[in-house]
Amino acid sequence: MEKIVINGGKPLMGSVEISGMKNAALGVLFATVLVEGTCVIENLPDISDVSVTLEILREMGAEIRRLDATTYSINTKRFDLGASPMELTRKMRASYYLIGAELGRFHQASSGLPGGCDFGVRPIDQHIKGFEAMGAKVLVDGGRIEADAKSGLFGGQIYFDNTSVGATINMLLAASRAKGMTVIENAAKEPHVVDVANFLNACGARISGAGTDVIKIRGVERLHGCTYAIIPDMIEAATFMIAAVATGGTLRIRNVIPKHLESVSAKLEEMGVSIEEEDEEIIVSAQERLNRVHIRTMPYPGFPTDVQPQICVLLCLARGTSILYEGVWDNRFRYVDELRRMGADIKVEGKTAIVEGVGNLSAATVHAIDLRAGVAMVIAGLSAKGTTVVEGVQYIQRGYDNIVGKLKAVGADIKKITVPDGQKYEIAN
Repeated sequence: MEKIVINGGKPLMGSVEISGMKNAALGVLFATVLVEGTCVIENLPDISDVSVTLEILREMGAEIRRLDATTYSINTKRFDLGASPMELTRKMRASYYLIGAELGRFHQASSGLPGGCDFGVRPIDQHIKGFEAMGAKVLVDGGRIEADAKSGLFGGQIYFDNTSVGATINMLLAASRAKGMTVIENAAKEPHVVDVANFLNACGARISGAGTDVIKIRGVERLHGCTYAIIPDMIEAATFMIAAVATGGTLRIRNVIPKHLESVSAKLEEMGVSIEEEDEEIIVSAQERLNRVHIRTMPYPGFPTDVQPQICVLLCLARGTSILYEGVWDNRFRYVDELRRMGADIKVEGKTAIVEGVGNLSAATVHAIDLRAGVAMVIAGLSAKGTTVVEGVQYIQRGYDNIVGKLKAVGADIKKITVPDGQKYEIAN
């Protein structure tokens, strides 16, 4: 069992390079199934979700070569329809992109139901609604999703009942090679939706409106290979911004798109944090005691739900009472019990957390219950004096590229250790 051990209370100082965006990378990698040629994908983060995705594609017949630390060549000309291994698709949510990609290319699809972090019910009804609007019949049975469009996919009018990033990307994949034009209304506007659309367009697709409420996809017969670089990860960047503030430090965060971070930057500035923006960098400097704020998570361009656990740590360190409302998922406050172990004063009422600032957190042994909650525990440990042990490291490794090494390089006293199952890690006095 791997654990992260942190001796906290040390300010983060220096500069850190942000990796490629996890959520964009997964969409683009599965999109290569639609391409009958070689794609070279650059700026891929070295995380377990990417490794699992590459293994799924490899098991299904894709030819994959690693060109350097962040670049892979992928050719899916020889691809076994419906051969995705269930033990791998269950490990991640984004595996449902196989359905859209296989339908778009083969007019048939078969995949195991997806897995991933558990913080609320995440149905795929909007995905199914979209596929059916393009002429597919979809069956969910026995832990698998089966889809069939024997006469081919045809452009359709799709209106999502609620904004869904996953369903929007899946429609981009399926509609790219459908006959006619597909119109998606109430589409998700997140940067990774735009990145997947840009990749498909670089391969010859005809997609317009990505990043707005309405996306139009004019289907093409074939897609060709290309070389494409994944955008920087706005969630990783936001995580380091918050870590700098939580430790009372100053970080220059490189390889970012500042516009993607506007909602986070605005809330940090409201809390009293100094932020300077440059073309592809942000400099974050902590001030004295932080101000209380009220935050509501929303779809992009609102405050991202994937930064909610991290910002909650800052609210614990702030002056006064803050209100944190979760506007996306039903059950994303399960990590609060772990912060309470560290002295946090948080009361949860449904989708609302009332956070009383306590000024300082105390070191403790805590557990990562999901990806973003896990990194919030790391931030809490960095801010607390004493030794904090974070368990459940596998969740954090799903979405953060070398986070221990990056934090160590900017002054954190942090290490990852392996403890045999059943053996307790003893904190030295």
